[in-house]
Order: sequence, then structure tokens, then C-alpha cells
Amino acid sequence: MTLTNLHEQLGVYLVLAAFLFATGVYGLVRRRTLIGMLIAGELIFAAASLNLMALNRFVAPDPAVGQIFVLFIMGLAAAEVAIALSIVIAVYRNYRSVNAKDLSDLNG
Repeated sequence: MTLTNLHEQLGVYLVLAAFLFATGVYGLVRRRTLIGMLIAGELIFAAASLNLMALNRFVAPDPAVGQIFVLFIMGLAAAEVAIALSIVIAVYRNYRSVNAKDLSDLNG
């Protein structure tokens, strides 16, 4: 195995996707701001998309299936960002903070 044909192995993509997923979960747990949590969620979406595309390339007989799923995930991510940013703006206008810890009124 040389560095020039590393892109031809499924394991490389799966390890990269696992790293992205772990980084996203860590960001969700450790971040205190809502924007940081939103970015961490996008990393998780990117990990799922990378997994689908890698498995599509190396395993699936029909190459269009994985690409359609990834386009669907991208659409979900765009909708999630639009809704989440509007919620963040509304929370900031009411509480003058985007720190999740400062939003004690939202705790049930």
C-alpha cells in the first residue's frame, strides 16, 4: 500500500468518517454555545454523508443510490441550519446570550 493509491481503499474513508463523527459528538458534548453545537451537528451529517458515499463507491451495485441519499442529507442539513439559526436569533433576542448554560428558563 502506497500513498498514491490510498483513495482506492474503503477503510480510509470509514476511518475519516469515524473521526468526523467522533469530533461532532465531542463538539455536541463540550460546546456551550448554540452555534458551536450547530457546527458539531453538521460534522455528524458530514460523517454520515461520507460513509454513504464510500459504501456507495465500493459496495453498492447502483452508484446513483448513495448519491441520492447524500443529496437528501444535504437538503436536511440546509433546512436544519435555517431553522436552528432562526431559533438562535430568537433566543439571543430574548436572553442576550447564546450560551446553553445561561438559558435556565428553557429547562423543564
